[in-house]
Amino acid sequence: MNSQEISLHETAEQLGLTREEASNIVERLGRAPTSTELAMISVEWSEHCSYRRSRRFFKNFPRQGSVPTLVGEDAGGVVLDDLAIVFKIESHNHPSQIEPKHGAATGVGGIIRDILSCGARPVALFNSLRFGPLNESASRKLFQGVVDGISWYGNCIGVPTIGGETDFHPSYSGNCLVNVMCIGIANKDAVLTSKAEPDCAVMILGARTGRDGIGGCSILASQEIRKEIEKRPTVQIGDPYFGKCLIEATLEAASKNLFVGLKDMGAAGLTCTTSEMGAAGGCGMEIDLSKIPAREKEMEPYEFMMSESQERMLAVVDFGKTAEVQKIFHKWGLEAEVIGRTIHEKRIKIQYQDHLAAEIPTELLVEPMPIFPERKEVRKSPEPELKIPEIKDLKGFILNFLSQPTLVSKEWIWRQYDQSVQTNTVVPPGQDAAILRVKGRSWGIAAVMEGNGRYCKSDPFWGPQYLLAEAARNLACVGAEPLALTDGLNFGNPDKPESYAEFAACMEGLIEGCKALNLPVVSGNVSFYNENPSNRILPTPIIGMVGKCGDFSKIVPAGFQRNRDKVYLIGPLDSDLSGSFFLEFIGIENSSLPELNWALEKKIHQMCRVLLEANLLNSCHDLGQGGLITALCESLLEKKIGIRIEKNLTFQELFSEAPSRILVSASPEKGKEIEEKLEAEKIPYLFLGETGGAALSFSEVELSVEILSTLYKQSLNKRMD
Repeated sequence: MNSQEISLHETAEQLGLTREEASNIVERLGRAPTSTELAMISVEWSEHCSYRRSRRFFKNFPRQGSVPTLVGEDAGGVVLDDLAIVFKIESHNHPSQIEPKHGAATGVGGIIRDILSCGARPVALFNSLRFGPLNESASRKLFQGVVDGISWYGNCIGVPTIGGETDFHPSYSGNCLVNVMCIGIANKDAVLTSKAEPDCAVMILGARTGRDGIGGCSILASQEIRKEIEKRPTVQIGDPYFGKCLIEATLEAASKNLFVGLKDMGAAGLTCTTSEMGAAGGCGMEIDLSKIPAREKEMEPYEFMMSESQERMLAVVDFGKTAEVQKIFHKWGLEAEVIGRTIHEKRIKIQYQDHLAAEIPTELLVEPMPIFPERKEVRKSPEPELKIPEIKDLKGFILNFLSQPTLVSKEWIWRQYDQSVQTNTVVPPGQDAAILRVKGRSWGIAAVMEGNGRYCKSDPFWGPQYLLAEAARNLACVGAEPLALTDGLNFGNPDKPESYAEFAACMEGLIEGCKALNLPVVSGNVSFYNENPSNRILPTPIIGMVGKCGDFSKIVPAGFQRNRDKVYLIGPLDSDLSGSFFLEFIGIENSSLPELNWALEKKIHQMCRVLLEANLLNSCHDLGQGGLITALCESLLEKKIGIRIEKNLTFQELFSEAPSRILVSASPEKGKEIEEKLEAEKIPYLFLGETGGAALSFSEVELSVEILSTLYKQSLNKRMD
């Protein structure tokens, strides 16, 4: 091996490429790459951009459902009447671990621009967060920083944050998860694509380009967290005020039909946008880096191509319309410069000053050398009988259980978010699902984010199906019909057989669950390498599900509303503790989940919508993490109304997290009609008791509503404030 080959391989390894990949690049180019070309290929071939270890599963996702769909480029969505509802999840895990505030903030900015690139106005944000235990100072610092970043960027840019979920587990120590979802609305006939066309101008829009975020997708998001990575300046810095101006300028230009194609400049920056827009349109681009507005002096070609500076978009525009685009963006105080042109030849050519810094076939950039990780099959041995230690003080145990950060109120988080900006929020955070008004329409948008790594660790195949069922059940509890979903798939190192096996099984389970619900996957994100030297995270797919909600007057709260109402558990009173938070709480690892009865699950969703439509319910609440005891506690607190449970409940029945269950309350005179409807559909149910008093009472246990309220609402505050 000569010195030139050694230098190439060493440089490739520094950029996250293997020696085999470097050799593949040389073979396909027919020569050694320049330093700029190698940098470009390293970021575009990164797992974060190319999905080359995961993309083989995507073809099996259902793409059509009950309404027309738009399957994503930067985002995807559904068509309702004359509107396109577009949405997507994106992760910013590693940047948030390194720099919590700016890592989370730029995650919000990035997902907003994904929606904006479709020509849609961003109307709502959601987030799904994971941290280590809060008795660790590092976890508390991360938690505070991430929430600060989300609230700062979202509040300043003027997009309401109206929902989400948060969990805590030791596996996320040293590798937090920050998944964000955005929903946008556009006219269905005005949705933009990211496809380029030949003989057009290429324009860079928004902020100036700097050195922040260089290599973020390849060095940071496609490797495990290590000390040497933590020291690299790979985290982007965002500016929400620029972001707000970018939204308005982009939508104004889009409304005048000034764009041929548009793409967010996020991961891999200019490399990603030029290559993917060119490939999508079957053409190429010629770019002159000297025309890019730069924030810093003497930037190198590879820095321009790898930079992930925020608040930037790449647009393909007819040459005759560039002046009008510039006029609009300059009015908003933003850059808008022509930096090149599209060409018929399928190549990306990068000019810098007086020399050609790079010339790469678009095919080489967007079709990386494939990788087929080894998969170690997930084999389950027969489960030993669970040996649950005796609970001598059930009341004390329940109070301790209900004070855990995973289960308590997350008001400490969402009170820091602006939920009312744009004045469309009908149901804010704290309910089973959030609801958004669509002005001028008789219907609204219901949405939820759902995740549970415990389920997916217990059974990677059935765990994702439990998540899908719960997300759809959450929508049913507000009377909404689910239409489509986006996913955020968070896993460990895919090059480790055990980790890839978890991912593959979760994908197979997710595909089966989507088919069972007839729900298409319209967009998504994969985040691998969520590990630190001591452990990998629980397999954590996150589901973002969107549905259509009709008459808002039919929606009822999650909590009990009146004394002397009848309370029913719709679904089976189950005692299976598999995958439950209870088992983790008492220190037992359990690796099984019973199969989900999809026929029953869907019947319960439909029945819930029927009961709401008929005005038969006063409250409606899904049973999820923490089981029946947690759902009862949450139902008591809104109006501080107690309940006396008539049945002697076992601790297994209290803490089971079995699926297909909803807790409802109704006026006494409506109880018979509810029971008749349930019996007619052969749906199991149980009359639990009547509301009233100031305690949750069952068997020999009596829990004061006042104490439960303080415990539930203040536990997270005390840990953080």
